[in-house]
Amino acid sequence: MAKGRKNGLYSEISEELSALMRTGWADTERHDLRLDEQAPYAARRRTALSARFPGERLVIPSGNLKTRSNDDTYPFRPHSGYVHMTGDQARDGALVLEPRADGGHDAYCYQLPRDSRNNDEFWTGATAELWMGRRRSLAESELVLGLPCRDVRTAAADLAAASGAPTRIVRGVDPSLEAAVTTDEERDDELEEALSDLRLVKDDWEIAELRKAVDSTVRGFTDVIGELSTAIASSERWIEGTFFRRARLEGNAVGYGSICAAGEHATIMHWTDNDGPVRPGELLLFDAGVETHSLYTADVTRTLPISGTFSPVQRKVYDAVYEAQEAGMAAVKPGAAYRDFHEASQRHLAEQLVEWGFIEGPAERAYELGLQRRFTMAGTGHMLGLDVHDCAHARNEEYVGGVLEPGMVLTVEPGLYFQPDDLTVPEEWRGIGVRIEDDLVVTDDGHENLSAGLPRSADEVEEWMARFAG
Repeated sequence: MAKGRKNGLYSEISEELSALMRTGWADTERHDLRLDEQAPYAARRRTALSARFPGERLVIPSGNLKTRSNDDTYPFRPHSGYVHMTGDQARDGALVLEPRADGGHDAYCYQLPRDSRNNDEFWTGATAELWMGRRRSLAESELVLGLPCRDVRTAAADLAAASGAPTRIVRGVDPSLEAAVTTDEERDDELEEALSDLRLVKDDWEIAELRKAVDSTVRGFTDVIGELSTAIASSERWIEGTFFRRARLEGNAVGYGSICAAGEHATIMHWTDNDGPVRPGELLLFDAGVETHSLYTADVTRTLPISGTFSPVQRKVYDAVYEAQEAGMAAVKPGAAYRDFHEASQRHLAEQLVEWGFIEGPAERAYELGLQRRFTMAGTGHMLGLDVHDCAHARNEEYVGGVLEPGMVLTVEPGLYFQPDDLTVPEEWRGIGVRIEDDLVVTDDGHENLSAGLPRSADEVEEWMARFAG
């Protein structure tokens, strides 16, 4: 019997109850399952990974449940490299690429099988199937993933006994599998880099998923606009909940903690407490993204005048950020350096800040010294995909030092943030934060703005709010 709660009401199971629980169950094995539509794409991704590490055993775990508090766990989210290489989202799994003599690999997937109805494991314990829900059988997973599947309960022993080839594993994901293999940290880091490198250019299936994520996000932003009056009567929490409803209705969840930052909270880059007041006359910086069922996420930001129209100072800041985004987006095209869009946006903002007298010019000197960063804070964008900051472990020369290619998906998100206690700017500017963020896919001849369905210019935003704001 699985270990129960210390203060559980049942301390033991009678033989009669155990026998009763093991009988009378229908055969629920599913034979109608078909290969998942992502499976052929995942197979090509594994082939690309295999080519980078001939003669080496590669282990990519999915991860385990993480404790939130006591016996409560967070919703499970698998490691993105595992998802990308398998299309699977099961906990306690692992993809193994076993090297062949010809330099290629045989791939198989360790999975947690269904609990047996011949003992008490299927109904006792917090992670049993009758508590957590039905899992796929190994045979069912093979049909869906197009991969041979093995019982993960033997994985640690299998890997510990494996010989004949060096092993690499993605670290920090599954401690039991990591403890079973002898590896080198630097070489393991190279595996993590490769998994990120291979996500830099999205295939057609991935771009379609990102398009779904953005389209749902557009609808979620419109939902928020429609419920602004209730948010004014309550708090930022209403905005968070309104968008979350759309994310759960059309996708898996939100792709990251929504930023529902009203008033001076808009000057905080990652404000996720979302417990402040929503006041007419102030701005709402709303940064959120729907995550699809396949775990691809959007990442969009709009800054909205809560009363429906910008004040003169708010519009001045907003227009400067809009123009900086226009400059950045114009630089997104194949063959351009990744840094080009960032530099174009930041140079424009540096010029504005010099013109306003907030930093010392000339503008080129201010930009070279990074003086604009007092008010721009962050970089101007990042890769987007399975993670909101996708490809985070990719090699610098392939990412920030690289060149844009068709199929790359990234955000362009300049911003200006005037802190409420910043005595270097006039009082009426303090507490204003503006960010505009869109999701772009690089095309053969430029780029496509996937989030173009949301208004961007100040006039368009005001007209949008006049139509939809509650």
